[in-house]
This record gives sequence, structure tokens and C-alpha cells, in this order.
Amino acid sequence: MATITECREALDKLADRLAGADGSMKGAAALDRTLSCHLTDLDTTFTGRLAGGRMLVDSTVAGPPPEKAQIRLRMTGDDLVAMVEGRLHFAKAWASGRVGLEAGFRDLLRLRSLL
Repeated sequence: MATITECREALDKLADRLAGADGSMKGAAALDRTLSCHLTDLDTTFTGRLAGGRMLVDSTVAGPPPEKAQIRLRMTGDDLVAMVEGRLHFAKAWASGRVGLEAGFRDLLRLRSLL
């Protein structure tokens, strides 16, 4: 099972990729939205913001997200690490229910290039 530290490192890797994005990926990363990532097996939530082409994780809280973020992810820590490492494809994990994503329709359309 992935640890909270490993999950935070995975999110930092993802943030670095977004910062270096180009083309349609850069446009999706340029959203200005609050976000949360709830790790169900660790019962921990990372919260932050997607802004200016960067993903900024600013807190870690025990339990589910304290507030409803504009973009909400739900998965296990192992699935987060596997996705960032390229061993798990987001669309397949989402379609099978392993990963949950909630966002407004327009945000989902823009985010699809990141996924």
C-alpha cells in the first residue's frame, strides 16, 4: 500500500508535468479551480488549486474533503501512484469505477487532454 509520502511525491511529479505542459495540455492546465484528491484507503485528502498552469497542493487533511472543491478526485493511494508512473490509464480506471472524478461539464471537457 502506498504511503501518504509516496502519494504526495506522486502529486508533486504530476504538478511538475503540468508546469511543463504544452499544446492542448497547457490549455487544460491553465484552468483556475480548487481541487481535492481523496485517497480512500488512507482516508486522507490532499487539497489545493489548479492555477496558472500549475497544480499547487497546499494541505493534507484526515478524512474526506472538508469543502467541496471544483475538481474532485477519489482513488486509492496505489492507483494514484500507478497513474502518475504510467502503469494505470486514467480513462480505464475511471470507466471501471476505480477512480472517481467530479467536476463541471466544461471542466471535464478541458481536463480530458490531461487524462
